[in-house]
Amino acid sequence: MSATPDKRFRDGVDSRSALDRVLDGIARICLITAGILLVLLIAIFGWLVFGRYVLNDTPTWVEQASLVMVVYITCLGTAVGVRNNTHLNIDFIRESLPDVWRRLLHTISDLFVIGFGGCMVYQGWLLVMTNLERAIPMIGISESWRAAPLVICGALMVVFVGADMAKRMLSTRH
Repeated sequence: MSATPDKRFRDGVDSRSALDRVLDGIARICLITAGILLVLLIAIFGWLVFGRYVLNDTPTWVEQASLVMVVYITCLGTAVGVRNNTHLNIDFIRESLPDVWRRLLHTISDLFVIGFGGCMVYQGWLLVMTNLERAIPMIGISESWRAAPLVICGALMVVFVGADMAKRMLSTRH
């Protein structure tokens, strides 16, 4: 039984561009960070259960800390989904069209994602800036930490889709 080689590798050499490798590295860092936060989330909920039922002393900070972590996990995972093209996508109609229409609809779709990511950056930044002085109850950090993932995710979505779109446009010209 032979294993099929990864399409990205040809003769043992990574055939992706340097930009692709950098963006894949960023996506990998996001995924690792989200994974670590998920493990941490599970651990603090274990502490919550232990504190509540064994020590009879419920740690009150767990709920607020978990809400912050969930936002980071979700936003980082979303950015990775956009990079890996594993996000929710209904493309069977687009893919059944002739090549010209398929490329046009793909570009329009990409522009919508870029626009949405841009809105996330802008609105997230406004939230970050307006909540700098407000502390999250029980954990005492700035409310801006809740909004920062929107800026990060939006910026990553713009970069990931923009790079993919540019790569696709350049490959059709040659």
